[in-house]
Parts: sequence; C-alpha cells; structure tokens
Amino acid sequence: MSASYPTPQFTRPALAPGILGALALLAGVALVQSDTFTVIRYVASILALIVIVFAWNAKQWWWIIGLAPIVIAWNPVVPIEFPDDVWLGMQYVAALIFIAAGIRIKVRNPEDRNRR
Repeated sequence: MSASYPTPQFTRPALAPGILGALALLAGVALVQSDTFTVIRYVASILALIVIVFAWNAKQWWWIIGLAPIVIAWNPVVPIEFPDDVWLGMQYVAALIFIAAGIRIKVRNPEDRNRR
C-alpha cells in the first residue's frame, strides 16, 4: 500500500533569498563603518534582484516598490553614501522588507496533487 502525501498548494520561492537578505543586512549593522560593508552591499543588492524576479513571476509587482530602492541604495558599483546613522535605520527597514516579501510572495504549485 503506497501512501500519497499531500503536496502544498503554494510554494514560496522568495523565502530563502528573503531570509538570506535579512540575515546579511542584520550582519551588516555591525559592519557599517568598515570596508567590508561593500560585501554586504553586493549581497543585499543581488538578493533584492532575485526576490524582484520571483515577485515578477508571481505577478505580485507591488513588491518591486519596496525592493527596487534596496537594489539602488545598496548598489556597490555606483555607491550612494549615507551617514552611518541613516545606514543603520535603512538596514533594519530593508531586512523587514526582505522578510515580508519572502513570506508573502507565493506561487501556485504546479505539482499539486490535491487539486480537483
């Protein structure tokens, strides 16, 4: 007798990059004044672009409004400099945006065996 386990109705493809982006930004709080903050800028901007792609594919375009400024502000190629106090506040706000987007961006699972 083979057991058929239910498959989830939705997948959350942006959850992993959202959590990784939030962790990188929270780790970057300690590195705002150092030269290694450039690495945090790379990681945050790349992961924000990845989450934007998932939001676009999920047809949840409104997340781009919160994620595009992260891509622009944390862009290490053309850096925008802010005072350290502003960076600290922006790190926390961007981490919240990453977590919210990762949780809320859902895509219907094409392999859902429970659909009738």
